[in-house]
Amino acid sequence: MTENALRRSELPEKIVLFDGVCVLCNGSMRFVLRHERAPEFHFAAVQSASGRQALAALGRPLEDWDSVVVIDGDAVYLKSDAVLRLARGLKTPWRWLGALRVLPRGLRDWLYDRVARNRYRLFGRYRDCLVPDRDLRRRYLP
Repeated sequence: MTENALRRSELPEKIVLFDGVCVLCNGSMRFVLRHERAPEFHFAAVQSASGRQALAALGRPLEDWDSVVVIDGDAVYLKSDAVLRLARGLKTPWRWLGALRVLPRGLRDWLYDRVARNRYRLFGRYRDCLVPDRDLRRRYLP
């Protein structure tokens, strides 16, 4: 077993990796937490030890993150696929956003990239990663 496989096996089955200093990303994770049908995902900022461990286990870059990453078992979703995977777990009517998968991935990812590249300018940036409140702390990885 490789070191990366060993590290991945130590992580929860379902994880969302996001930019912990991005205002849009943090707001999106809070939105998911409020509207999910069942509490199935754990969350980790890519700047955290768990986030960096998961990125390394997936062979993803540890700097210059360009995507939210959704890990669901052995499946890894990036960019618009990650957003649509998260939408599947939301309550109605938010889960209907999953219908956007009929759009070509190239178009979806092109739109995703425009927002991702400009997220700090458009939505702002925190100085440090936010600490989740006590109720949510169990869902966030250190």
